[in-house]
Amino acid sequence: MDKGRLEAFSDGVLAIIITIMVLELKVPHGSGWEVLAAQWPVFLSYVLSFVYVGIYWNNHHHFLHAAERVDGKVLWANLFLLFWLSLMPVATGWMGENEFAALPVAVYGMVLLMCALAWQPFQHLLIAANGGESSLLAQAVGADWKGWLAVAMYVAGILLAFVAPWVSCLCYATVAAIWFIPDRRIESRIKQ
Repeated sequence: MDKGRLEAFSDGVLAIIITIMVLELKVPHGSGWEVLAAQWPVFLSYVLSFVYVGIYWNNHHHFLHAAERVDGKVLWANLFLLFWLSLMPVATGWMGENEFAALPVAVYGMVLLMCALAWQPFQHLLIAANGGESSLLAQAVGADWKGWLAVAMYVAGILLAFVAPWVSCLCYATVAAIWFIPDRRIESRIKQ
């Protein structure tokens, strides 16, 4: 099955997610710095979520670029991933509007956790559809330590949200920073 439609559909959904998030940023009423300063929680949550959506888009692009084909299982796994990503605007807005209160921070972490967990079947099924463990994609992914570290940090962030929401946000930002650093595994294999 051609991967072009999957790629185009996913790109469109991710673009809509980012659009919805930016539309949640309200125009400040007033012209002073204090008006902008009052918006910092909403803007900060938007920046973090924008980075996350960008990371998923980037990794999705690399995976599909390395793949030669997709099948029906990959299509459903991709939809499962997109479902969780589509909840980012709601979690982002709730967290920002409530100035990083405990429950919104925990729910934001839960959405991040589910996105990470939804990535696993997508990755596994895409590898299976492209030759399994001997495929170029499987070799590039390897042990995926970053993926499992992210899951552990999301769980820690969710639990810490009820004690120290800022520590949770630091966990989420740390995971984003780890993934923001370009992952050269797939690119280096494709160049061979």
